[in-house]
Amino acid sequence: MKKQKLTDFVEYNKERFTKHVIFNEGDSTVFVLNFEPGQSLPAHKHPGANVYLLVLQGQGVFSINQEQIDVVKDDVVFCPGDEEMAFTNNGKTNASLYVMLAKDGKNA
Repeated sequence: MKKQKLTDFVEYNKERFTKHVIFNEGDSTVFVLNFEPGQSLPAHKHPGANVYLLVLQGQGVFSINQEQIDVVKDDVVFCPGDEEMAFTNNGKTNASLYVMLAKDGKNA
């Protein structure tokens, strides 16, 4: 058993978004992404993994396979790893995302 305090992983940087890994166990990784207003996560994929995202605070817009999805605090998003995903904090306050990457099981 492992226990962490989520607030220990919420940290912002004026230069770029931050990523802080909470757990990395076997085929799963859990981390927090933190964005100041205007900061973005570039488009990318996670082949072989499913991506589960929870908006902890703030707001923003995901681009998933070029479809725009507006999100706010407490929204939950699922993205298969073969879909291209990006995120931008388009709000006026900081935004944080709780992210879990888990093996998709297709190759198990």
